[in-house]
Amino acid sequence: MPAFPVAAREALADTQLRRNLAHATGTIRAKRAAVVGEVAEWEELRLAGAAIKDNTLRRLDEHLLTLEAALQARGATVHWARDAREACAVVAGIARDHGVDEVVKVKSMATQEIGLNEVLAEHGVTAWETDLAELIVQLGDDLPSHILVPAIHRNRAEIREIFRREMGAAGRPAPDGLTDDPAELAGAARLHLREKFLRAKMAVSGANFAVAESGTLVVVESEGNGRMCLTLPEVLVSVVGIEKVVPTWSDLDVFLQLLPRSSTGERMNPYTSAWSGVTPGDGPQEMHVVLLDNGRTRALADEVGRQALRCIRCSACLNVCPVYERTGGHAYGSVYPGPIGAILNPLLKGVGVDEQTDSLPYASSLCGACFEACPVRIDIPEVLVHLRSQVVDAHRGGAPKPEAVAMKAASWVLSDARRLGLAERGLGVANRALTRFGRRVLPGGRRALSRLPWPGSLWTDARDLPAPPRESFRSWWRKEKR
Repeated sequence: MPAFPVAAREALADTQLRRNLAHATGTIRAKRAAVVGEVAEWEELRLAGAAIKDNTLRRLDEHLLTLEAALQARGATVHWARDAREACAVVAGIARDHGVDEVVKVKSMATQEIGLNEVLAEHGVTAWETDLAELIVQLGDDLPSHILVPAIHRNRAEIREIFRREMGAAGRPAPDGLTDDPAELAGAARLHLREKFLRAKMAVSGANFAVAESGTLVVVESEGNGRMCLTLPEVLVSVVGIEKVVPTWSDLDVFLQLLPRSSTGERMNPYTSAWSGVTPGDGPQEMHVVLLDNGRTRALADEVGRQALRCIRCSACLNVCPVYERTGGHAYGSVYPGPIGAILNPLLKGVGVDEQTDSLPYASSLCGACFEACPVRIDIPEVLVHLRSQVVDAHRGGAPKPEAVAMKAASWVLSDARRLGLAERGLGVANRALTRFGRRVLPGGRRALSRLPWPGSLWTDARDLPAPPRESFRSWWRKEKR
């Protein structure tokens, strides 16, 4: 993927994308504001959620061992995965051992993060996404662009065409007379998935939360597809980020109030599924849990950045972000887009690894709307600034960038009164030369240059450049004989 500025420029040129995003995020924002406004103690809930997460992260090793012991006591097999390769190898190995060539999946950010579908395909196993939005993305050979609504960049007409084209593949008849009515589209998806639910012997899920004291995994969803995946297949494999653990059921109560209001704008989720190990004769008879690190301990070691591990994947920060609303999720080049992706990706991967990741901390205006919306009070602007300093430090020692050269030159000029005086006199000449490229008046009567030739256009294309004064302060002082 290209760096964020390159990808964002391409996205900004897509007017249909911008209309889709503006409509969808505006609708979700309004729903969230209404249900959050009903809770008088909302700020207290936010503080409680942040405190629970922080306290858990401080003793994460202890809580993970408690979770492992509780899961094993209930018949589950626990696997530890240091990275994406190890996690995918575990899941592929379980599929191979059971001779399955297809699995059904509950919507899971962790499995997208590790590229599980692609690895399973290499092993001859087809992974079927059962969440409606994830199904749209999969059938369209697309990438998710939102944490909660992966197909937010698609409108109803586009979805209808994807369904008509892809559901009619492989010798099956295309949905006859399918319109773009949401109920019809959902019905077509149900028909497409029903045989897969009934046929699949193995399912793969993530987990929104993992309760350490009882060895319970929890998935919240809105469609019921998760419930089908968690109950029908014989084998269930859950890939869970190690930061998803909460110590007790009373801790979980706080998040089940915060999450639905912040994500879907609902008072509670239509489906909240909780499962603890294996129950003979009921549900999957073999359960595996893959506890995934994949950079999380790196993020935990960062005293400022570790607060990103509080994230409960609600996507509230995406829906209020002016940058995300205009560029969409694909510009971030990751399954974690928007403000949380701008900090989570560099924390998980490390800065200085590649240009695309290093560009993400700059994909923000630092307006602070994300912090106000976050149900667990992640100070995303603070982490963004912190990561920007790490990016700068990571690139020290190479060829100096133009910005660094300009700052050094400014420091040299401003540190000496004589040099500063000469520079001020030069500004008068520059004013007469630069005004040939046009001026405009800014609010408050200030004047700015319209557009400079390259390389000055790199600045004036995106920012105001105040016009140099016709007369320096020193000259005015001498003229007034002060």
